[in-house]
Amino acid sequence: MRTITEINEKINCQSVVVWTVEELKARVAQVGIAQAAQEVDVITTGTFEPMESSGAIINLGHTDPPIKIRRCWLDGVPAYSGFGAVDLYLGATQAVEAVDGEETREKGGGHVISDLIAGSPIQLRALGQVTDCYPRATFETTITRDTINQFYLFNPRNLYQNFIVGVNGGDRPLYTYLGPLQPRLSNAVYSNPGALSPLFNDPNLQTIGIGTRIFLGGGIGYVAWEGTQHFPLQKRLPNDTPIGPAATLALIGDAKQMDARWVRGCYFKSYGPSLMLGVGVPIPVLNEEVVVHCAVQDNDLVAPIVDFSIPRRVRPTFGLVSYAQLKSGRIMIEGKPVRAAPLASMFLSRQIAITLKQWIEAGKFTLTEPVAPISKERSFLPQDIWGAQVALE
Repeated sequence: MRTITEINEKINCQSVVVWTVEELKARVAQVGIAQAAQEVDVITTGTFEPMESSGAIINLGHTDPPIKIRRCWLDGVPAYSGFGAVDLYLGATQAVEAVDGEETREKGGGHVISDLIAGSPIQLRALGQVTDCYPRATFETTITRDTINQFYLFNPRNLYQNFIVGVNGGDRPLYTYLGPLQPRLSNAVYSNPGALSPLFNDPNLQTIGIGTRIFLGGGIGYVAWEGTQHFPLQKRLPNDTPIGPAATLALIGDAKQMDARWVRGCYFKSYGPSLMLGVGVPIPVLNEEVVVHCAVQDNDLVAPIVDFSIPRRVRPTFGLVSYAQLKSGRIMIEGKPVRAAPLASMFLSRQIAITLKQWIEAGKFTLTEPVAPISKERSFLPQDIWGAQVALE
């Protein structure tokens, strides 16, 4: 029906028709797939949720005399310095280092990243390896996003296509990356926004690939590669959506252009720091099949209910539950009603889809052709399988 080039011509002329994915779903209910596909050019999706496999690349610029940084702290949070002399990588879940033997886990890399994006000053302390070309041994200063060369997010794993629902069938509270799980199945927590989520609306990654331009943290970003733990071979429903964690994407974008509203440090009690991140993906309507997938509703999407009280990689489940049931606030587990709540913000996920729609309508955001597809054949390898093989040999 259309090409990305044709859609971009409409964007540049400000004649493009853009709907959020919720608007698309409502329109399909009114007029059907074929008519909706004729009417719309681009569908916008969004999510705002914790994405802990995220971080920032920072280049400080050289000091005088120069320093080859081997250890570094930003507001007390260690940054990785094992490559170029003044290049750093700050992970979102890295916690503030222990002071006087006590670790302060409430603040971490996600908070420092968010503060830098907001323009706040950050205290830097560095220790160097003294060499003939890098004679300086120590360095302390205050940096902001405007006083460093490069500051961009490079996130190894974002946008899980689906995830799990966490519960606790044990006798004591558990503190997890989904937040606190109360004992005896007293609550359930899920993280994916369901039918709003980008990858649920393109389950086979037909329009999303390496080089796809996206909304990332309030600025423009790109899909850089498949994400870590990318598992497109997950079992799927007849509508092609996965029944558990499946595809993921690695994302990149200039943090100097981002807005701290969409990049927020957070803390999970007794677990550690993380990062709440806003991501929006435009889906070009190249054919009717695109609309078929984007018409999926929360009733048509499921996630596994996983019991965290069993401390194993593969935990028992209480079956599958639909996102419609999750969003109702109550699910049933073995005949018992259990409160359910999301980590994702449904309101902010909608706002991202709306904002991206406005950018496209105003001609400020054009679409890109992927330069390569994301793998659809990647399997998932548990680490202990190799140890077992070595032991047998």
